Amino acid sequence: MNIGLFTDTYFPQVSGVATSIKTLRDELTAQGHHVYIFTTTDPQAKKDDVENGIYRFASIPFVSFTDRRIAIRGGIRAVHLARRFHLDVVHNQTEFALGMIGKLVAHELDIPCLHTYHTMYQDYLHYIANGHIVKPKNVATYARLYMHNIDGVIAPSKRVLDTLRSYDVTAPIRIIPTGINLRVYQHQDSPAAVHALRAKYGYEDDTPVLLSLSRLAYEKNIHTLIDAMPDILAQNPAAQLLIVGDGPARKTLERQVRQMDLGSHVQFAGEIKNDDVHHYYQMADVFVSASDSESQGLTYDEALASGLPIVVMRSVYTDELIDDPAIGVSFQKREDLVKGVIHYLNNPGTEESHRKRQVKLHAISAEVFAKRVVEYYRDCQRTLAEREVAKARHHRRLFHRSRS
Repeated sequence: MNIGLFTDTYFPQVSGVATSIKTLRDELTAQGHHVYIFTTTDPQAKKDDVENGIYRFASIPFVSFTDRRIAIRGGIRAVHLARRFHLDVVHNQTEFALGMIGKLVAHELDIPCLHTYHTMYQDYLHYIANGHIVKPKNVATYARLYMHNIDGVIAPSKRVLDTLRSYDVTAPIRIIPTGINLRVYQHQDSPAAVHALRAKYGYEDDTPVLLSLSRLAYEKNIHTLIDAMPDILAQNPAAQLLIVGDGPARKTLERQVRQMDLGSHVQFAGEIKNDDVHHYYQMADVFVSASDSESQGLTYDEALASGLPIVVMRSVYTDELIDDPAIGVSFQKREDLVKGVIHYLNNPGTEESHRKRQVKLHAISAEVFAKRVVEYYRDCQRTLAEREVAKARHHRRLFHRSRS
């Protein structure tokens, strides 16, 4: 198939959405499909990367998210490119400019238009005038209007499905969790490589390391992890928390660490390249997250694939993911966060826990993810074709009636 992915965010921007799109693109390509990325310009990227099928459209920084961008034009060019590539399907990854352009392309080429709803926008409204202008009801209204006439919607989790249903979205919705590239995350770094990365942060080979990896945004609740460190240290004085990522909450979090006098136990690694992420999972002992805004929890899956137990805030998504202590535990109270961390530090993984992880990993592999997405593409193609046949029959009946 010839597939067009339309998105306002893509690498070199670092985000879960960009990772999800790249995973889908890479796996679809590996399975023999032709994939074209329609995305925004970026100061850190060349305009077009024809060799890799990436086409960029003029853009500006997005309101309140200056590290994200939104396209400002390109509809005619996108239609021209789509005709040249003989696109079979449009798959939008954004509700904004390039999502609208994707809908235009699908309409002009009379091909299916699907959409993945990645972001729970109600969790981010505080970034826009402290939540005084855009309200949850506005999000619901826009989502419902945008997804009108969409041929199929992909919800990465049941939480997303339930949210869209609460918005009265009537388009067909299918839950397809975003997959991860197991080849990358299950690759074992050499002991020397793990030692070198640990040494970079002053850790010994046996230092207990808790890993937090996400955008440093307020809704990620990283302050909760820092708050819990004194209780963790009371039971394991050698424990270290490494916070990987960058974002608007960083200065606040760094100030919290100073005020709690935790500088010798909490470090900030800053933003790292996507290609280096898997090395950080390899060097840690437990993955921790207190975020309550995850729609799909890609980092949870990546940690799982890397052999790390996870201790994360309970949500609808974690209730689906964590069905065995071999995988991890979820928490709602600080004492349960501490209890979970100490348990996994004192009880390293066994062969049995490894086996149970493998069963879970098959379902969240990039290979299965891409196959399920393609199956949805084909279902939407059949539905569209059937609708066209029904429309033609209806027109023929009207024609015969008019002549009789």
